[in-house]
Amino acid sequence: DLAGHRLYYYAAGTRGAGEPVLFLHGFPTSSYLWNAVVRCMPEGHRLIVLDQLGYGRSDRPEGTAVSVSAHAERALAVLDTLQVTQACIVGHDLGGAVAQWIAVHAAARVTRLMLVSSVGLDGWPRWRTRVARTSAAIARRLPAPLVAGEAYASLLRGFADPNEGRHALDQFLRPFASPVGRAALLAHLDAQRSNETATLTLGAIRAPTVIVHGARDPFVPLSLGRRLQAVIPGATLDVLPEGSHFLPLDAPDRIAAAVGALLAR
Repeated sequence: DLAGHRLYYYAAGTRGAGEPVLFLHGFPTSSYLWNAVVRCMPEGHRLIVLDQLGYGRSDRPEGTAVSVSAHAERALAVLDTLQVTQACIVGHDLGGAVAQWIAVHAAARVTRLMLVSSVGLDGWPRWRTRVARTSAAIARRLPAPLVAGEAYASLLRGFADPNEGRHALDQFLRPFASPVGRAALLAHLDAQRSNETATLTLGAIRAPTVIVHGARDPFVPLSLGRRLQAVIPGATLDVLPEGSHFLPLDAPDRIAAAVGALLAR
C-alpha cells in the first residue's frame, strides 16, 4: 500500500545475498513480461518484479499521475518499503525510461542499469503518440473491449513469435477490457510524451550500463538504442539480430544472460 494505492510485486532469488535486481516493465505489459527471464537468472540475487500503477494486478490510477517521474518515485518507494537501499535496475520500453529517470535523479540507488528495447530522449513510438492525441475525441466513446482490441492489433507486431504474442497480450490487456480499465489505458497513452525523457541529463549517469535492442523492433528503432549508447558514458549495446520489441518474452535466456554478465562486472 503506497499513498492510497496497492502495488503488486513478487520476489524471487535469494534475499540478502548478492546485488538486488529490480525489473520494470513497459507499456502495456506487466510483471508477467519477466517471468521467463527470472527463471533463467543466475543464483545469488534477490529479484524484485513490479506491476507499475495501472498495469497488471496493481490498482488503476484513477486520476493519479502515471508519468515517467511518477512511476519512478513509486518504484523508489517500493524499494524503500522492502528496505533495499541499492539495486541493479532493468527496464523495458517505458520501464527503461523510468530506469533512466531513477539513474539520473537517484543515482546513489542504482548500482547498474540495463535498458531493453527502451524509449528515451525524444524517441517514443509514433503510433502511441497518435492514439494519445485522438483518444479524448474518439476512444472514450468506444466500448472498452474495442479500445483494448485496437491496442492488441498494433502490439502483436512487436513479437517474433505471434503465438507467444497472442498469449502474452491476453495477459497484458485483460485489465484494460472494462470501462475503468479503458480509462487507465488512455491515461497511460496520454502520459507517454517525450518532455520528461528529452530533458534527462543522461551524460550524468555513472552506473555501468548495458543497452539491449532488437534489430527488428517495429516500435523503438535500433537507432534510438545507438543514440542512448552514445550519450550514456561507457554504455555498451547488445543487438539481437532477429529480435523484435518484446525481447524478455522472445529471448528470455539472452536477456537473463545479459543481466548476469552485467552483475558480474
